[in-house]
Amino acid sequence: MNSSVALVAQSLGYFLQIYTVLLIVRILLTWFPNIDFYSQPFATLGQLTDPYLNLFRRVIPPLGGLDLSPMLAIFLLQFVGQAVSSLATTTAF
Repeated sequence: MNSSVALVAQSLGYFLQIYTVLLIVRILLTWFPNIDFYSQPFATLGQLTDPYLNLFRRVIPPLGGLDLSPMLAIFLLQFVGQAVSSLATTTAF
């Protein structure tokens, strides 16, 4: 039983790491105004990341053209990832 919980927690941890990288790529791409987010692969990246980012954009609206919501989104994702990683290591033994 413990090994299956550890496996699920470890897989979730990997997923959260990959999703964090996708968020960072999405945020960095917004610095380039020439990118068309309606063409592939950018449209897929937006479809994967924007629903999560929109949750935080409702809480913290952009201030003067500066969107601070991704910082909160990544912070929460890192916090959950650390909790899942801790769970994976404690249930593995």
